[in-house]
Amino acid sequence: MDRMDKDSLYALNRIARDAGAAIMEIYARDFEVMTKQDQSPLTEADLASHQCIINALAEHFPDIPVLSEESKGIDYEQRRDWERFFLIDPLDGTKEFVKRNGEFTVNIALIEDGRPVAGVVFAPVPDTLWFAADELGAWRSQKGGEAEPIEAGRFESLSGLRIVGSRSHPSTSMQAFLDELPEHELLAMGSSIKLCAIADSGADVYPRLGPTSEWDTAAAHCVVEQAGGSVVRLDGEPLAYNKEDILNPLFMVLGNCPSEIKDILTASAREKVELA
Repeated sequence: MDRMDKDSLYALNRIARDAGAAIMEIYARDFEVMTKQDQSPLTEADLASHQCIINALAEHFPDIPVLSEESKGIDYEQRRDWERFFLIDPLDGTKEFVKRNGEFTVNIALIEDGRPVAGVVFAPVPDTLWFAADELGAWRSQKGGEAEPIEAGRFESLSGLRIVGSRSHPSTSMQAFLDELPEHELLAMGSSIKLCAIADSGADVYPRLGPTSEWDTAAAHCVVEQAGGSVVRLDGEPLAYNKEDILNPLFMVLGNCPSEIKDILTASAREKVELA
């Protein structure tokens, strides 16, 4: 596979849907909530989805290595020379899964030379699939219907912005950032649905001023970029993947906006973080 063609992308879609089905079987009954070393929650749904995805990827793409949130640790010395690999979060938004609010996703990304060149995000409860790849654009399918192309919304001022905020990870820096904006609308939601809301014109800006890992963002990052938006660090540079430290720097997701608006928003967020 020299590049992600349509058939390969649709194979990833099917894998994400199958993983979502495994998650929903557990979502429909009682389940135990465990705690990982970093104090984040873990359920059997995370593990069932992980196993479903890695087995399917091994079958369809046997020559491409996989890094999953639920994998055993893979040393940077081993993965540093990976030119291409799959980066997955089998259940993004485990806290939302535990709360049973439906705002969780399956994330599968293909990374090449540090950037996401294909991405699939599946939200099982609303049955919404977002997917994208270089040269193929960004798409959304709802309730199993035909996929339709999506574009990030265009905005040219700071007035009336629709700002996405994390439902489970509020921060003082985020509040300080919001306090400086003119009239705006705040939309709270969980998991990588937040990034996809930028990609399909459901929102304009998502400032992420708290910790995330590479698998949290990679798939939706691709969808946003292919839809005409951007995912940038607070210095304006794009997020990069397969770093030695798997944690992301703080970042911002933006729809289609002029560079001067992007600069104002990222500078404001950077200032609020530095003052916190």
